[in-house]
Amino acid sequence: MKHAFAMLVIVASLAACATTTSSTGRTQYVGAVSQEQLNQLGAQAFTEAKQKGPLSTNSGQNAYVRCVVNALVQQLPGDQRAMAWESAVFAVDEPNAYALPGGKVGINTGLFKVAKDQDQLAAVVAHEIGHVVERHHDERITRQMGAAGAVQLLGAVAGDYGQLATQGGSMLAQTGFLLPGSRVQETEADVVGQRMMAQAGFDPRAAVGLWQNMIAAGGSRPPQWLSTHPDPQSRISELQARATQLVPTYEQARAAGRRPACR
Repeated sequence: MKHAFAMLVIVASLAACATTTSSTGRTQYVGAVSQEQLNQLGAQAFTEAKQKGPLSTNSGQNAYVRCVVNALVQQLPGDQRAMAWESAVFAVDEPNAYALPGGKVGINTGLFKVAKDQDQLAAVVAHEIGHVVERHHDERITRQMGAAGAVQLLGAVAGDYGQLATQGGSMLAQTGFLLPGSRVQETEADVVGQRMMAQAGFDPRAAVGLWQNMIAAGGSRPPQWLSTHPDPQSRISELQARATQLVPTYEQARAAGRRPACR
């Protein structure tokens, strides 16, 4: 009975998968888990991260990050804007940031050393929010579940359901939240994030300086979270080209009163 249940869970999950199109026009394969489940997983991961800490108790840093996040979130569609967005600042020297399904944003204090102003910080935060709004976590989980489906079914039939459940939970955490995205996803998050920051009234040209700072800070070995990102020089060229195209959007946002004053 338990073997049949395991197979039903996996088959039902994979059968629910579907194709969709991202805002950049890219076809995605998603739906192995529901958005509600994704949000719950994101909230759980965020809670665990905050419990592990260490959290920054600097009120200025926390207010600064909240201000940037809130300004960017205001440019999202209504359903995404309505999520329970929250941020946390971690007292960790490594320059890192992430956003999770359900609207959870984490920033390491080490990022302030390379993100020199609010526009550069917005470039990072917008990129990470781009992963969430473009359903990249969903896409990674769906892809991994599809690839592992046959192996999981064999495990269920063999009577190892307990191990299967444990491995499945670990796989979701690793693939959905802990591992970096593919280069395609990283490029898409760049496109979406730079557009978002311009719409929010942050200077899209700051994204170029931010990534130059990140590369310089990493020396010959860039930070681990950049390991699957596009070639640095190609990326900077693309950011520069998009920034030129987005300057009118930025100027329109400023003229409309969207003038963030976070720091």
